[in-house]
Amino acid sequence: MGSKEIDSTKLAHCRELVQQCREEVAKRIVGQQSVIDGILTALVTGGHVLLEGVPGLAKTLAVKTFSDISGLNFKRIQFTPDLLPADITGTLIYEQSSGNFSVRKGPVFANLVLADEINRAPAKVQSALLEAMAEKQVTIGEQSYNLPEPFFVLATQNPIEQEGTYSLPEAELDRFLLKLLVTYPTPAEEVKILKSGGQRELVPVNKILSATDLQNLQELAQQVVCDEKLLEYMVSIVVATRPAAVQANRNIATSAARGRDDIHSYISFGASPRAGIALCRCAKAEALFQGRSFVLPEDVKTVAPAVLRHRLVLSYEAAADGVTADDIIARILALLPVP
Repeated sequence: MGSKEIDSTKLAHCRELVQQCREEVAKRIVGQQSVIDGILTALVTGGHVLLEGVPGLAKTLAVKTFSDISGLNFKRIQFTPDLLPADITGTLIYEQSSGNFSVRKGPVFANLVLADEINRAPAKVQSALLEAMAEKQVTIGEQSYNLPEPFFVLATQNPIEQEGTYSLPEAELDRFLLKLLVTYPTPAEEVKILKSGGQRELVPVNKILSATDLQNLQELAQQVVCDEKLLEYMVSIVVATRPAAVQANRNIATSAARGRDDIHSYISFGASPRAGIALCRCAKAEALFQGRSFVLPEDVKTVAPAVLRHRLVLSYEAAADGVTADDIIARILALLPVP
């Protein structure tokens, strides 16, 4: 809720720092502004990100670039069908000389972990990340080990391939703060990519975000004020994604009489309370990026699609009518009254 007014100097410095990060990332990544801002939001709020897009859209390069400008310890895990949970978390190694077991920590012990093509590994491997993402610790044998601070998982997946892929379980999807859609560049942006000869990954970038800077940004984001009316607005958005609640909501019910605006028929399962928490955290970060110490309804609307799109389980009716999660979120935002 925010306890005191944030100093204007700190707000200005924060906005300048965020702009510097955008400019530095832009040295390698052409366009994709919403993706860049989404990853920045995750860094400021301490959340995890799922990047979805077809091959060749620089998803991996974007994550690597953020590790370079932040100086965070970076590890990449290439997910494959034969990967084992121990390949991610680590395992116990028997030392014959001493007769004891020693711990070999896996690549998840890093500040920034890239789970590349996460949907290429089976569920038991994907679930190896659940404890790390939720509790920032890993259990090896009978002992639990804390992961380094800060800790972020940025996962990528390809939405078009079906063979050799495994859908992420809803419990794991819910652990991601945001799901960002990486789209094709515009023709002008693609010309710029071609002019660079396809070697943008070799462009040097400067370290902008120190560990202290990141911690300060996270503390500032927590101090951003969010009025109780806006909290109620966020809850109403989340509740409107739940089929039973949608039917009871008068605004949605009125719209339902119009045929295709019958939203609840398109949703099998809605968002959990964790979605509301994520919505609040991301709205505060968005306000901070705009140089404000308070949240506006526009901040909530800006971050809502990325927060909610992976938390909705759509029905067969949605697939038959070609309705996406983003379509449903847009309808909900349009129907609910803004405080």
